[in-house]
Amino acid sequence: MTTRPAADHRTSAPRTVTRVLLGAFLTFAGLSHLFWAREEFRAQVPTWVPLDVDAVVLASGVVEVVLGVLLLSGWRRTVVGWIVAAFFVAVFPGNVSQYLTGTDAFGLDSDNARAIRLLFQPLLIGWALWSTGAWAAWRDRARPSRAA
Repeated sequence: MTTRPAADHRTSAPRTVTRVLLGAFLTFAGLSHLFWAREEFRAQVPTWVPLDVDAVVLASGVVEVVLGVLLLSGWRRTVVGWIVAAFFVAVFPGNVSQYLTGTDAFGLDSDNARAIRLLFQPLLIGWALWSTGAWAAWRDRARPSRAA
């Protein structure tokens, strides 16, 4: 009698749906960097970044498209989950700068609106880690194995 391996708790239907939604969101955001919302994204690049503002917007758009497509494909999902989470951490200073400088973009035209947006960044990081099973995989590796 053969036994089937236990289902991987890191690939549940809710995780898959939310991973695909995040992938679609990132792909859309990346395309908007490249085509129809470049000026809005330019307003979010902090003045202290020593690079051409348009180059930063274009590069971050390309990165978002690539990460979105990788999330949609499910390829190496746990590794991609950590990379997406790191990307969200990397762009967080831009959101903080937008709040501190009072820069209006994407309808964020008040300190309250910009502050609320800051609160969503940790949720995006958690979304990336949960939906890809990256956090669960890390927890599984951190647990000592039980030998029967």
